[in-house]
Amino acid sequence: MDQRNNVTYEMTDRVAWITLNRPDRLNALTSEMNAELRDAVSMSSSDARVRAIVLTGAGRGFCAGADMQNLANKVPLSTDIGDSEVLEGRLHSDLGPAVGEHIQNAEQFGYLLRVKKPVIAAVNGPAAGIGMVLALYADIRFASDNAMFLTGFSRRGLVAEHGVSWILPRYVGFAAALEMTLSSRRISADEAQRLQLVSRVFPAATFHQDVQDYARDLAENVSPRSMAVIKAQLWKAQFQDFDEAIATALDEVRLSVAHDDFREGVAHFQERRTAAFQDI
Repeated sequence: MDQRNNVTYEMTDRVAWITLNRPDRLNALTSEMNAELRDAVSMSSSDARVRAIVLTGAGRGFCAGADMQNLANKVPLSTDIGDSEVLEGRLHSDLGPAVGEHIQNAEQFGYLLRVKKPVIAAVNGPAAGIGMVLALYADIRFASDNAMFLTGFSRRGLVAEHGVSWILPRYVGFAAALEMTLSSRRISADEAQRLQLVSRVFPAATFHQDVQDYARDLAENVSPRSMAVIKAQLWKAQFQDFDEAIATALDEVRLSVAHDDFREGVAHFQERRTAAFQDI
């Protein structure tokens, strides 16, 4: 396990677990934690051994938002990304259509959309404010049955921060997103699943293992290159019309059928054996 002050990093079965580690504060986000999170994601993105990334929280919470003690003292949450060229070099992927011209803001969590590996938010407890925002920027969200979500901004005299107005309606629809952000009410795990905010709800007692089983299946049975291209395609398509999306897909199909992973995908199916896809 790679231990930082506020974030832990562990890899199991080619799945990287990045854990926010301030359980006494429900993993409330500080500038230091934010920087450590970014560094851990960067490290997992550039490690060819890693095929899936899971974000979660230590203890009974996912992330309770920005640290209220800092807010009370009027200490802003720093969005300094440090050496942006190093970060970009680690996250950059030449797999799939380029999304950089559209998704360039790395000040908060936009960089997660550019990571070439699937990012799973394992929401094990409360995800509030910027903690909910973090979950939204993951590709897949799972919740334990004792998790809950709230934007919280309107009850703190704030606004729809960090791109929530852009990303939340894409998951739950405009009307639901508007209601959730205006009211800042609590959303249970079951309601979050009905709203399609999360894909699945697992029992708290088996939550970690259930998420690990899902992520391990991706790591063992799915082409890393395919996942990278598909992720890039879907985010790129948010800025394309239908004809542009079809043209992109045709270009990517031509590249895919010429790749070794396509031949391996057919061969392992016919031979009924475990796939041996290439690392990225």
